[in-house]
Amino acid sequence: MPWLQISLEPPSSHVEQVAELLEELGAVSVTYGDAADQPVLEPGPGETPLWQRTRLTGLFEANTDPRLIRTALEVALPAHWLEDFQQETLADRPWERAWMDHFGPMRFGNRLWICPHDQQPQDVATDSVILKLDPGLAFGTGTHPTTALCLQWLDGADLRGATVLDYGCGSGVLAIAALLLGAERAIGTDNDPQALEASLENARRNGVSERLALYAPEALPEIEADITLANILAGPLIELAPRLTRLTRAGGHLVLSGILGEQAGQVSAAYATALTLDEPMVREDWVRIHGVRSRADTD
Repeated sequence: MPWLQISLEPPSSHVEQVAELLEELGAVSVTYGDAADQPVLEPGPGETPLWQRTRLTGLFEANTDPRLIRTALEVALPAHWLEDFQQETLADRPWERAWMDHFGPMRFGNRLWICPHDQQPQDVATDSVILKLDPGLAFGTGTHPTTALCLQWLDGADLRGATVLDYGCGSGVLAIAALLLGAERAIGTDNDPQALEASLENARRNGVSERLALYAPEALPEIEADITLANILAGPLIELAPRLTRLTRAGGHLVLSGILGEQAGQVSAAYATALTLDEPMVREDWVRIHGVRSRADTD
């Protein structure tokens, strides 16, 4: 069965009002989208942030008359809110698998691959490590530069026997990759319960769940990780500098990502007294900072 898709861009202060109107008019779903390339990467707990410009897309059953929808919107809304009104008829398809059109096997470094469960990379080396992962509720498939920078670092590291902490684990991709690459155990933490659920399910699918422990941040035990990975954002990285340093053993590695180029100096400064820092690694507009903990007495 085909579908009718209606989209428009109301003022940011009235997005939720218009979304409710689309639902009242019979939309089976309403999607919020970024209309100005201003991604929201990691909202805080309980937050539902919107972009400065948000495009709403309502999906209606095919027998819906688009003229009636348009007329109802014209009656309820100011005319200039409908300047970008669009309608389109969509052929039916298995929408829950539509993301597969844009997600295939990806390699990070020399050995590590991330693939959807029903795909396999071709001509892989005998020592390749394949992590099976489908996009889901939690952030993190390797497609974003911040995640890719961390995966590349893991691929080049000696992880044999290591304890790895993935702080802000999202889908668990970094912790799982570390385990598949030779780490002895991994600990993941995230403030989103759905992320912890996704991490556990992904670990099960990759056969490493028995070596992965998951915690909410407030329940995370005081550990001394050999490697701490934190792919979050610059503000939380600066705020968490004492804790992330404390959770890493003297001589251990900290890998920090989710940092825009102009933020690298501030983040580096927050860790400079406790870490011996390498030059930042840049991918597109994003930066990865790596350092070795040089002191055992950081507060």
